[in-house]
Amino acid sequence: MKISAFKTGRFWILFLLLLIFSWGYAFSEKDSVVEIYKNATAPFDDEKSVDSILLIPDNTVPVETKYQGGFFWTETRKDKIERFKCSECHNNKDVQIARAAEIAHGDIILDHGGQDKPLSCYTCHKKDDRNFLVTEEGSKIDMDHSYQMCGQCHFRQKKDWVGGAHGKRVSYWAGTRVVKTCTSCHDPHSPLFEKRWPKTYSPPLVN
Repeated sequence: MKISAFKTGRFWILFLLLLIFSWGYAFSEKDSVVEIYKNATAPFDDEKSVDSILLIPDNTVPVETKYQGGFFWTETRKDKIERFKCSECHNNKDVQIARAAEIAHGDIILDHGGQDKPLSCYTCHKKDDRNFLVTEEGSKIDMDHSYQMCGQCHFRQKKDWVGGAHGKRVSYWAGTRVVKTCTSCHDPHSPLFEKRWPKTYSPPLVN
């Protein structure tokens, strides 16, 4: 009896699908997370929940705010500022270079706070010690902990950031929590993102 090529091809496709399904089912039954927990004879602790203890990345600092999962880390800021330390220029010495401010900060566009309450440089930067940011009460804030200053106005966003609903996690979904800080994503001088289409946007189908 002669079998057509179409039927033969269809047979092999069905056979391969059945084989893959059977293998996947057997593997999932044996090594699934559910099976591991069902067969466990002792509680899991933090060290046994991951295969290895991963080191915290360089250029991070512990966040000085505790959240429901304990303490966590965020990216540093000072090592990413091209002209830090600020006191190298902002000191009591006479400025010898013409248009020094324009050369140093001419690329900064300050668009923060809106038209009703525009911010100035000294809203965030401590006037008599430029190496630090400043709170509304005048206390110093280290540049690496800029989230403390941002959170004074953007308190809802900070609460979400601490809780994990705002901001991007750098790594360690199953270990130490390390997240990006505010200025990792937002330009502190012009923090508002421009409107844009999502990268996954697809135009509607035309009938």
